[in-house]
Amino acid sequence: MILITFLAGLALLIFGADLLVRGASRLSLSLGIAPLVVGLTVVAFGTSAPELAVSVKGALDGQTDIALGNVVGSNIFNVLFILGVSALLAPLVVDRQLIRQEVPILIGLSALVAWMALDRNLSFLDGAVLISLLLAYIVLLYWQGTRAAPAEVSDPLLSSEPGLLSRLPVQLALIVVGLAMLVLGSRWLVDAATVFATMLGVSPLVIGLTIVAAGTSLPEVATSIIAALRGAREIAVGNVLGSGIFNLGAVLGISAMVSGSGLGVPPALLAFDIPVMVAVAVACLPVLFTGHLIARWEGVVFLAYYVAYVTYLVLYAQEHGALDEYAFVMRMVVIPLTTLTLAVVAWRELKRRRHAHP
Repeated sequence: MILITFLAGLALLIFGADLLVRGASRLSLSLGIAPLVVGLTVVAFGTSAPELAVSVKGALDGQTDIALGNVVGSNIFNVLFILGVSALLAPLVVDRQLIRQEVPILIGLSALVAWMALDRNLSFLDGAVLISLLLAYIVLLYWQGTRAAPAEVSDPLLSSEPGLLSRLPVQLALIVVGLAMLVLGSRWLVDAATVFATMLGVSPLVIGLTIVAAGTSLPEVATSIIAALRGAREIAVGNVLGSGIFNLGAVLGISAMVSGSGLGVPPALLAFDIPVMVAVAVACLPVLFTGHLIARWEGVVFLAYYVAYVTYLVLYAQEHGALDEYAFVMRMVVIPLTTLTLAVVAWRELKRRRHAHP
């Protein structure tokens, strides 16, 4: 029975993501809005529905650490894991707008949340500020999308699929059904995976740090991977960055406002996970800046860092004896080498652009 639930959840994720990408791509054509804008809004916000549900419920139930930890963990997972896997499957197109606008916005919101958390509480006012910034961002995106030139608003992925898909109600239905399948599929998959892990003797703490933490991001995983494979790469990248912005603006904002006394920030989250979230957002800048593609090797770097992050969490939770040595190697060897590599690549790209456009 558990195996059937697992396979059914996986199937719902795959088919739901396919429906969502088809509907969203066609919607962008029908409304004359660039696919990137649809990926940053409709797709990104829709696939963040599980994070919104989990965090708001946690805030209402008084489990504020869940509400905050879910957002921070999901943003780290979205960038490192989803972009990493998507880039491995197919080098991802990077729109200039992402470099100029979305990545700086994600970095700015991440830094703002880190600053708000310094007093160990995200208040009602903090939440209102975050929601207001998100609303302003949505208005900006809509204005930019409607001003896009007709040549930009094209999607070769679906250009050969006329008929029913050209009708607006059908497109909206595909998006709604796709989102519903993603949410239900992610829930079944997480439940089944948790039972599997328990049967194998994995501790509940490790399950929470890995399976459950990544579970709410499964819709983003499925959507970005399907979009990358189907050629809708603007939606794949826009989904990840848009979801991160939505998580910080709406999920944290609403959670802080519905929680009576605000969201309390655990010391461990403030000392480690929130700085990692900010660092991950900043890491997007040199990677996206290196050109118009997120190359496979860059995807490997992101995946390796996610594995390293999860390994640290597991060692920390188990108070393992190797934690100090592992942390030392990460801080003194791996991170400096990666930073140096990205800096050199970015410098070479800048030099190439100067020679190409003197």
